[in-house]
Amino acid sequence: MSFPSQPSAAGNPLQALQSAMRPVPAAPGKPRLLVAGAAGVLGNEVLRRLAGSGRYAHTEVLATEAMATGLSGVGIALTGAPLPIAQWAARPQPAHTGLVMFEPPRMYYGRERTLWTPAPSELPALAQWFKRCGVQTLVVVVPHATGRLPDALKRGLANLDEQAVAALGFERLLLVRSARKAQDAAGKNFLEKVAAWMLSTLKFMIPQAEQPVRPAKLAEFVDAALQALPPGTHVAAPELLWQANQSGGGRLGGGSMQGVVRAWLAAARNPAQNSTPNAGQD
Repeated sequence: MSFPSQPSAAGNPLQALQSAMRPVPAAPGKPRLLVAGAAGVLGNEVLRRLAGSGRYAHTEVLATEAMATGLSGVGIALTGAPLPIAQWAARPQPAHTGLVMFEPPRMYYGRERTLWTPAPSELPALAQWFKRCGVQTLVVVVPHATGRLPDALKRGLANLDEQAVAALGFERLLLVRSARKAQDAAGKNFLEKVAAWMLSTLKFMIPQAEQPVRPAKLAEFVDAALQALPPGTHVAAPELLWQANQSGGGRLGGGSMQGVVRAWLAAARNPAQNSTPNAGQD
């Protein structure tokens, strides 16, 4: 007895449509990225570079409201605000890599107003929440006033908050000491504007190696460091970022950002071969 042949999946329009609508599984082995503080020029540069690198299965950005991101592979993770960070629930899917930035949003960009930016004082609690979310590698871009960071703090842990973060036991922790530009005097009273102008004249006395670097170069440095960073706690000093800002011109490390990072990590592993204090702590 013969039976009517069943249509194959290739010839069945319904099965073909169902197959096309199934979500594509994330590539195995790729980590997930969780970002706090993706606003501003720096946040935009870093997010675009890391999310577009193809090295992450998915990227989540902390925000206070749901919205469309416009970037492939990037989604929104709603914060637990107004609850304290200590009471936030962990993300349903663990993230391997975390990134924290503190640049305020540009208020004339509607989307950036919904992005959540932490305050520096919230770093310890935020780092603990990242740890509960499964983060093993944490990068914190730490802004500091140009020319006001003592030499003793440029290459090590600067305060109790940073020490508390380092004590949480992340597999890899990177603190990037990024000099920030002077704040705009708009909105200040007359005396505040005069004081800001007087302080601005001091910028000519600040060494070039401590000047703010371009956001695109800082994003490139963070990207390169994440690819090569060994286990341990590391601090990228302002001078290192200035060297990174010069990459591409045939200078340190063969003129590439990867070369700058490799030279820095090599000096950190072999401090006796480097006459100056290194920027990493393993």
